[in-house]
Amino acid sequence: MIASPLLVIIPDQLSALVAKGEVQPRYYNPGNLFAEVHIMMTNTDQPSEEAVRSMVGDAKLEFHNLPEDYRPLLIEDRIKRWRVFDDWAEPAVALARQLRPSLVRCHGTDFNTVAARRIKRSLDIPYVVSLHTNPDQSPCRRTISADPEQIKINRSMEDLERTCLADADMVMPVYRSILPYLDRLGGFRTELCYNVLNGGTLRRKEIYALGSPVRLISVGRQYQDKNADSIIRAMSDLPEAALTMVGDGPLHEPLKQLAAELGVSGRVNFLPAVPNDELCAMLAEYDLFVVHTEAWEFNKSVIEALLSGLPVIINRRIGRPVPELTDDIVTLVDNTPDSYWGAIRRLLDDHGARETLGRKAFETAQRLWAPSIAEARYGEIYRRVIGSGT
Repeated sequence: MIASPLLVIIPDQLSALVAKGEVQPRYYNPGNLFAEVHIMMTNTDQPSEEAVRSMVGDAKLEFHNLPEDYRPLLIEDRIKRWRVFDDWAEPAVALARQLRPSLVRCHGTDFNTVAARRIKRSLDIPYVVSLHTNPDQSPCRRTISADPEQIKINRSMEDLERTCLADADMVMPVYRSILPYLDRLGGFRTELCYNVLNGGTLRRKEIYALGSPVRLISVGRQYQDKNADSIIRAMSDLPEAALTMVGDGPLHEPLKQLAAELGVSGRVNFLPAVPNDELCAMLAEYDLFVVHTEAWEFNKSVIEALLSGLPVIINRRIGRPVPELTDDIVTLVDNTPDSYWGAIRRLLDDHGARETLGRKAFETAQRLWAPSIAEARYGEIYRRVIGSGT
């Protein structure tokens, strides 16, 4: 265990992750590598230490806040803009000077990487950045707009991303769909590192005999790109099936209303949030995992289902496919009620196909994305970066 601290800088509100049940053991301290972890949030969030403690494993945990200030994004002159960015980041430098962390880890590239870059330039402390989205596909601040202010923000954000990723000691995209973004900006030290998931409670599905009722589960935030409308409509012609919808979002109430209009409310159970420990433990009890997403991502809920050996039905997204989601480990469908219904019907009627799909998914997922493999990979990169002295 490394005695000097790890400083983690994130744009997320940890309280929101707790509310959504997205608390995973050792997420911010892979392999229990560090004895002390400090989490700095670029916001004013005041999370419960007890609720978050498991995310740093056995380490001592402390929180810090450095609220972002978007105004530098509106400064057109690059030299002046970075001078203001650096001034904003000085409290992070002061904290790092006090703590003397051996490494800074950033999740995502935003104001958090501005702080990490300033720490490195001031104190020669290395930093690594994991990317959990493709900013060209799912931008945090950059949007297509004719508004002059938004145009300034777009230019400044792309400059921020390119500059802070270029100075990072390692950039770690968590799935292959992020790589085209990095290729476009170019010039980074990059290694693909899949998300570390909750290996402690994930259970392997051993029995593929159907339940009564047949149990389907869908997990994901309920918004337009992940609209489960077609899945709920397919339930109308699956009287032997019950569907559990885990997630919340702007479409939560409209989807509940749709289920009522279709007369399937009694067979569709909406759960706004389930703690990740509970969710991972219960996946193996279901018969099928059914989801819709147009996001160009390999999201954690799908990986968890594959790691459990749960047969997965997912749509062919509009645009480029997700590289990891091949038809030997998932059943790909069009985003229509008929297509979902047909895939569900086939897998329910064909026990051999259903079991083969689930077992193939499990074998592939364990080989490529097992939590132990992912966790060890982050630990190895941490040690390498710290040891390199760069």
